[in-house]
Amino acid sequence: MSEKFITFAMGAMLLAFGLPAEAQQPPKVPRIGFLTGSSLSSQLARNEAFRQSLRELGYVEGKDISIEWRSYEGNRDRQRAFAAELVRLKVDVIVAVGSGDIQTAKEATSTIPIVMMVGGDPVASGFINSLAQPGGNITGLATLRPELRGKGLELLKAIVPNLSRVAFIASPANRDYANEKKEVELAAAALAIKMRVLEIKTPKDVETAFQTARKEKADAVLFRVAGPLEAAQRPRIAEFAVKSRLPAMYDSAQNVEAGGLASYGVSNIDLARRAAIYVDKILKGRKPADLPVEQPTKFEFVVNLKAAKQIGLTIPPNVLVRADRVIK
Repeated sequence: MSEKFITFAMGAMLLAFGLPAEAQQPPKVPRIGFLTGSSLSSQLARNEAFRQSLRELGYVEGKDISIEWRSYEGNRDRQRAFAAELVRLKVDVIVAVGSGDIQTAKEATSTIPIVMMVGGDPVASGFINSLAQPGGNITGLATLRPELRGKGLELLKAIVPNLSRVAFIASPANRDYANEKKEVELAAAALAIKMRVLEIKTPKDVETAFQTARKEKADAVLFRVAGPLEAAQRPRIAEFAVKSRLPAMYDSAQNVEAGGLASYGVSNIDLARRAAIYVDKILKGRKPADLPVEQPTKFEFVVNLKAAKQIGLTIPPNVLVRADRVIK
């Protein structure tokens, strides 16, 4: 028997035995990267809403999909490192929670689809070309937060009818800070309210800002500090407000659940559920460039009567009627 024949026969046998093995290879499980600055434990309800929405769309975690959670908890170096890691893992899509996360993910990849969960004004930020035609590899949800600050101040004026001086406690690190500040200034002028801006750069600055607001005789606080600077210390922030005896309006219901007075803003739970819908479309073959960016549809006005009692404030009945939720 010739050497060529033996080699051919062996090759044929290997091919014959190899085909069934290849046919039995399990299908690739899509991987979702999830990049956030808040600790996962502080966002359990939001994360579960994301998972629940995926389940409703027919996905079983660990079988049909896997989620690579990456929480950098305020460490910007880790933020960049985690974005790069998700790219190295070749995830199928990255969910970026805030504007800073979206920017970091954008810098890390121009090919992996990115879904914005809390996109602020993505056109002004340069993330997309337009809401209708995003272009590139980014799509998702535009929360247009600057436009909400004026409404928050309006509601704060309704809660505190004699409001004449307000302290706007905010973080210049927030990507939408300049636009939000401008929006609040316009709303304050329209409502004949004097506004004092108190900037937060570190977690320790929060208590100092409330103390300053009290010393300068502010009637109330409009609080807009998001992400790692705020998420880990929500109960303490509520305590600072009580200690200063200042009514405070936040943009997240989670602040009110942690003991704050009131909040007005986009529902993070709703955003998480809707982000999962974008993920589903992308995993089924849609291109981010062709998926129009959606604006918020669900807003929440939440009031905490216990917090009002702690600072000796009576909230007018006509305001309580307008609340989507009242915590007693």
